[in-house]
Amino acid sequence: MKKLLLTTITALFASVAIAQQDAQKAIYYAISFPNVQHHEAEIVMTVPDAPQVFRFRMSRSSAGRYATHEFGKNIYNVKVTDIQGNPLPFNQIEGDLYEVGPHPANIRVSYTLFANWTDGTYTSIEPSHAHLNMPATFIWVLGQEKRQVKFEFNDLEKYGWQVATQLKHEGTNVYSAPNLQYMMDSPTELSNYKVTSWDVANNGKSEKINLTIHSDDDQSVVDNFGKMVQKMTLEEKAIFGELPAYDYGEYTFLADIYPTTSGDGMEHRNSTCIVIPVEKVAGNEKDLLGVFSHEYFHSWNVKRIRPKSLEPFNFEKANMSSELWFAEGFTQYYGELLLTRSGFNSLDDYTGTLAGLINQVLNTPAAAKYPATQMSRYSVFADAGVSIDPNNNVNDFTSYYYYGGAIALALDLRLRSEFNLTLDDYMRQVWLARGKVMKPYTIPDLQTDLAKVTNNPKFAADFFNRFIYGTDKNNYEELLGKAGLVLRKVQPGKAWAGSLASTPGRGRAGQQRAAGAEGLPILSSTIIGTPVYKAGLDAGDIILKADGQPITDPKSFSNVLTSKKPGDKITVNYKNRTGAHETTITLEESPYLEVVTFEKAGKQLTKEQETFRNNWLQSKIK
Repeated sequence: MKKLLLTTITALFASVAIAQQDAQKAIYYAISFPNVQHHEAEIVMTVPDAPQVFRFRMSRSSAGRYATHEFGKNIYNVKVTDIQGNPLPFNQIEGDLYEVGPHPANIRVSYTLFANWTDGTYTSIEPSHAHLNMPATFIWVLGQEKRQVKFEFNDLEKYGWQVATQLKHEGTNVYSAPNLQYMMDSPTELSNYKVTSWDVANNGKSEKINLTIHSDDDQSVVDNFGKMVQKMTLEEKAIFGELPAYDYGEYTFLADIYPTTSGDGMEHRNSTCIVIPVEKVAGNEKDLLGVFSHEYFHSWNVKRIRPKSLEPFNFEKANMSSELWFAEGFTQYYGELLLTRSGFNSLDDYTGTLAGLINQVLNTPAAAKYPATQMSRYSVFADAGVSIDPNNNVNDFTSYYYYGGAIALALDLRLRSEFNLTLDDYMRQVWLARGKVMKPYTIPDLQTDLAKVTNNPKFAADFFNRFIYGTDKNNYEELLGKAGLVLRKVQPGKAWAGSLASTPGRGRAGQQRAAGAEGLPILSSTIIGTPVYKAGLDAGDIILKADGQPITDPKSFSNVLTSKKPGDKITVNYKNRTGAHETTITLEESPYLEVVTFEKAGKQLTKEQETFRNNWLQSKIK
């Protein structure tokens, strides 16, 4: 008995020693909020067993974002000390990079963080919450990316805050991440949020989904909205046949709903950060669901079905990928489709979505010139990238979200009509071959999976060569017809001149017109191929007259066209820095398209079309 007791005590001391040793290896962050009213936090990073060459930095990119961001601009009062608080020498060698001189084994770095932007990329601190995106919040040590990380969130009781995060809860206010990649992928909300949760049976186990919402809503509103989100998540599960195996058995929606926030949705491995600038959830439930649907789909597609180009994610620069037409675009397609399958959107609602996708690939200059792969790579500039000078995106960029969404639509309809398969079958194949086993993919891998699911390598090669690597476009009119939908011109027979952007584009947000200024200024590029572009009008021109009528705003210009028809010509007087000019616009018919049902178009819907449509758009929950 004594021998057993001695063995137990020895084992206890051994386990304590191992625990202490493990704790020493972890990099430890403590974050406090003594000045929330002025959007500041105080952060201390403790690094035991510091490397001999000790460099630390702020990130320049963020998980889920592809453009760079200067997070280093918002930290100051940086100090480096030993554990006793004695100062150590260090230098700021770049804007966001620091190097420590001779130092002992254990080091502390402290700094003040200013944060006042609530979205999926940045951090926000004010009395109601601390909304933390990790790359925008915490410095990190180069070369130590594989070490465990622990966080201590202080002042929670002081402000009445709770912690919502995918980090592992270690006890009281301490949480952990196994390494830097997981840490940076773990947004955290500290607030008096409301939560509703539910369990989902998954492969013989139970997984928990949490909906946390920081808003001015009653708990009953959050509970009701949770039921809607739950229905949507089950439709997504039906596509893949299972949920991912979430780390720690939980998935958490981190939602912040308030008018002064910046709209955003950002996917993460076991959570998503959703920020929407509306008054509250109540009354806006249907409008909010699209973001939830899109971001939750990412827990399969992007976070596990992962492009090789994003592995591992580099927090020091922009992460460029040629696969975003699939990662974001196919997610865009499903995010909207699932709202229809869930019963939240009507068929007429969905036809508007379809028209938006199709116009992006058939009626934008960039889609005519560039393949989906190239538009994906442009994400390093387009994905919330910050610049102050104007760009020419209306002519050289089409969103990979909608480009990829239109490709997904065509592939879904073609699989249904040519192979008696569905895009769900294809996504399930990609999930099993790539995502479930966490094997990052390349574009040839996606082609291989399409060849396997169709048992037709020739079809897969043709589809990828023409529509992914190339700029060919599918026959959407024919494909939609199989579901009893009509693709037609929005304004047939009406005169159209093209878009005149008279509101400031990026880089011109600070411009103001002088009081009493005359004419209609064009503030952004006109679109290639439109009548106004062909007439030589562009940014910097100010339209004074059209067809002899004074022009003061977009409405007065539109009024001139009401009595015209395609083929008519109007004279336009305008000025710019080179003086006064005159040009002629030859009016055309707008190329933009709409999608309507056979029923609305006055056409007879066949039983075959009705069955095709129902198989496509009805719920898949069994």
